[in-house]
Amino acid sequence: MDRRLVTVTLAASLVSALAAAVAPVAAQAADKEKCYGVALKGQNDCAAGSHDCAGHSTISYDKQSFKLVPAGTCKTIKTPHGHGMLMPGKA
Repeated sequence: MDRRLVTVTLAASLVSALAAAVAPVAAQAADKEKCYGVALKGQNDCAAGSHDCAGHSTISYDKQSFKLVPAGTCKTIKTPHGHGMLMPGKA
């Protein structure tokens, strides 16, 4: 086989595989929203404030950390510190 044809075929296969892997993630993210102030200690979905990784929050209900929740439900989630917020709050 021609070397260029092999290269193009491999590149096309790689692009197809990447597109298939990204599509479910994009669809999943579309029906979720970031909800700040509702994550329990160690259960956050973001890097914010004093930590740089998901699951590293050391404070429950941290207003700088979010949890992904079903779209449209964040403000209805009640915690001991108030309702969930769509934007990060002040620490």
